[in-house]
Amino acid sequence: MVVSMTVRQASNNDSDAPIGFFRLALLAVGTFTLGMDGFVLNGLLPEIAHDLRVPVAVAGQLVTIFSVVYAIGSPVIAAVTGRWDRKVVLAGGMIVFLAGMIGQAVGSRYGIVAGGRVLAAIGAAAFQSNAYAVAGTLAGPERRGRTLATVAAGTTISTVVGVPFGVLVGQQWGWRAAMWIIAGLALLSAVVVPLLPSVRLPLTSLGQRLRVMIRPQVLAVLVSTILVLLPGFIALSYLPVILAPVVTGVLLVAALVVRGAGQVIGNQLTGRLVDAHGPRPVLIIGAAGSALSLIALIPGRESVWPALAVVLLVGVFAGTVYLPNQARMFVAAPDVPTVAVGLLGSSLYASAAVGSAIGGLALAGSGVTLMIILGFGLQIISLLVVVRRDPSAAPSDATGHPVSVDG
Repeated sequence: MVVSMTVRQASNNDSDAPIGFFRLALLAVGTFTLGMDGFVLNGLLPEIAHDLRVPVAVAGQLVTIFSVVYAIGSPVIAAVTGRWDRKVVLAGGMIVFLAGMIGQAVGSRYGIVAGGRVLAAIGAAAFQSNAYAVAGTLAGPERRGRTLATVAAGTTISTVVGVPFGVLVGQQWGWRAAMWIIAGLALLSAVVVPLLPSVRLPLTSLGQRLRVMIRPQVLAVLVSTILVLLPGFIALSYLPVILAPVVTGVLLVAALVVRGAGQVIGNQLTGRLVDAHGPRPVLIIGAAGSALSLIALIPGRESVWPALAVVLLVGVFAGTVYLPNQARMFVAAPDVPTVAVGLLGSSLYASAAVGSAIGGLALAGSGVTLMIILGFGLQIISLLVVVRRDPSAAPSDATGHPVSVDG
């Protein structure tokens, strides 16, 4: 599941000129690269497991390692680098990411590859949110939405095109070849990022970020987000294993394209539905649809066309369960939306970490069917939580007292 993060404007000390397409393209190359890395590994788990001589469930923990480091590292890096020029953070993050990709490409043992995942996650955490922050800062208020959408297009394109291409390369020339391609893209991004103008953002300490996180309404949205997203990662982290009875080789690449296209459809529909009906009804529909599409994987995985149809639905509903939580977070913390949405990004990767870990344990201990049933059951629980209460209904200020929101 690849999701973009929205960041509101901060300040720009050095340039008041509107951001052009060339500058956006520089950032989009980076988000495309990170998007490829985020999910190419999932499609290559059987090959990685065989090469490193570990069970598939253990290979799957490489996804968990990345997600844990990203979730913890993102707010820490944001606080530590708060006074730095953003293009320095962007370039430095991509260089660290590049080092991590090289470590994975040349690693002969599981421990070395895992170390590469740690480095890649630190670099990704430094680059990802700052790419959106820089785009939002350089854009004028009247163009900010379109500007952020252009940067996010890098992630979207990687989901539909980049990830299947990476998996196809991995199947034909080995999973390490896919890592080298991503490393090449990272090098390109690291070289061109310094062409961006200097941008500095308001300083926010780690303590301030933690204080925002423990506000009751913000914490409730974070927990709700993790509950809703986690079940999907239980299954999606091991999608090639789930579809293995009928979908392998080129068909697996086709399935990944279908899932990515479904996610794009879901994202586009969700934005319009949230504007028209509010985030909570859309989130309820998304959680319910996710549960049904997960359980449909059990019969659907027995033949090709039903499998592709179910994977499409999985992608559509995967695209509906994050954006509503972004909207809820802006209501829950209207005074510090940038910090709050940044924390929401960490909750996304926390969901990926816990979900992939649970999926690996279930796969190793009980097999594919029970793993899917577990994901379905947790998705039903998340649906009940969302139906029962809207945690963003009563926003509070830094002291925990309710605040009013104009407009």
